[in-house]
Amino acid sequence: MSFFRRTLVSFAAVALVAGAAMAQQAPPRTMPVPRPAVPDMPVPPPPDVDAQSWVLMDYATGQILASKNPDERRAPASLTKVMTDYVISAEIGAGRIHPDDTVTISEHAWRAGGGGTDGSTSFLKLGSQVKLEDLLKGMIVQSGNDAAIALAEHAAGSEDAFANLMNAYAKQLGMVNTHYSNASGYPVDDHYSTARDIAILSRALIHDFPEDYAISKIKEFEWNGIKQQNRNALLWRDPSVDGIKTGHTAAAGFCLDASAVQGDERMIAVVMGSSTDKGRADAAMALLNYGFRFYETHKLYEAGKALATPRLWKGAADQLPIGVSGDVLVTVKTGQYDKLKATMDIPATLIAPFKKGQQVGLLRVTLDGQPVQSVPLVALADAPQGGFFSRLWDSILLWFHGSSKKADADAK
Repeated sequence: MSFFRRTLVSFAAVALVAGAAMAQQAPPRTMPVPRPAVPDMPVPPPPDVDAQSWVLMDYATGQILASKNPDERRAPASLTKVMTDYVISAEIGAGRIHPDDTVTISEHAWRAGGGGTDGSTSFLKLGSQVKLEDLLKGMIVQSGNDAAIALAEHAAGSEDAFANLMNAYAKQLGMVNTHYSNASGYPVDDHYSTARDIAILSRALIHDFPEDYAISKIKEFEWNGIKQQNRNALLWRDPSVDGIKTGHTAAAGFCLDASAVQGDERMIAVVMGSSTDKGRADAAMALLNYGFRFYETHKLYEAGKALATPRLWKGAADQLPIGVSGDVLVTVKTGQYDKLKATMDIPATLIAPFKKGQQVGLLRVTLDGQPVQSVPLVALADAPQGGFFSRLWDSILLWFHGSSKKADADAK
C-alpha cells in the first residue's frame, strides 16, 4: 500500500471515529433545573367530592391530574352549550356568520326553549329579531335554551344539521365518548358526553376563542327588561374563577364545568352528577384548589432552541440542529420537578437532506421511570445535500464506519 493511500486510510479512520462519536454522543439525560429543587413533600389524594364523575385538568399541558369515572358516558345537560359556543365561535372565525347578524326567533326555538318551557330560557319572543352576539350572551350567561336553538338554526339551517356540526367538531377535537343530538342539552337517549371530553372541549374553547370564552365570566345579563344572573356560583365565590358553564336535568344531576387562573397556571374542573347546586360548586372549587396547591407546571424545553447538534453526513453542513417545534411543558406534583429525566432517541447516522420541521427523533420525559410525555424532535433548519466531493468523502467515511462495525461484530 502506497504512503499516500496509507495516509488517506489513516486520516479517514480518525475522521470516522470523531464523526461517529459526535453522531452517537449521549444526549443530556437529566433536564437542567432552573431553580433549587423543592424538598419532597407528601401529596394527599384528591378530595372526595359530591359527583358521579369528575376530572381535574391542567390547561397548559392538557394532563389529567386526577379523576373519577372520567370516561363514563353521562347526560351533559347544559354543558352541551360549551360545544354550541365552540361551533358558533368557529363559524364566526371562518367568516360564515357574524356577531352583528340579525337572527329571527323561530317557532321551534320559541316552543322548545322559550318561556313556556320548564328549562332555562332567555325569554325570546316568537318572530323577534335578535343580534347574534346577544344570543351568544343569552346562551352562555342565562343558559337560554331558546338562544342556543336560534344560534344553531342560524348557523346550520336547522338544529339537526347543527348537531351534525357539533359531532364533527367533537371528532376533530378527540372527544371519543361524546355524541350530540341537539344544541341545548335537552335530554334524549342519544345525547351524551364524559367529564374527560368536556375538559378537552373546554381547553380548546379557552385556547382557540379567548374573546368568546370571556363571556362566561359575565355575572348577569339583561334582555328585554329581564335580568338574569349567571348560574356559576363560583364567579361570586372566587375571583380567580372565570368560567365556564353549569348544567342540570333530572337525568344529569347538577353539573359544573369550571376554570380558574392563579398566576401563570390555569386549571379546569368538570363535575358531573352532583346531588345539589351547592354540591357541584363545592366539588369544583375543591378540585381547583387541590390542583393549584399540589401541582406545578414547568417549561422543560423552548421551541426552536437546539437541544442537540449531531453529525450530519453528505450535507452542506456538518451538523444538524435538532429541537422541538413547540414549548415542552410538563405538570407534576409539587416537589417532583428534580426527578424528571429526559432522553433523546436520535438515529446514529443522519444523512442529508432534511427539511426544517421534519421529524428526526423523539424526546421522552419520564418520572421515576414512568412515561410522562413524548415529543417529536425535529430539524430546526433546512439541511440540503452537500456538493459532489463532500458527498463522496462522506461515503468513504461511512464505508469505513460500516467496515469497522462488521469487524467488531466478527471479533465478538
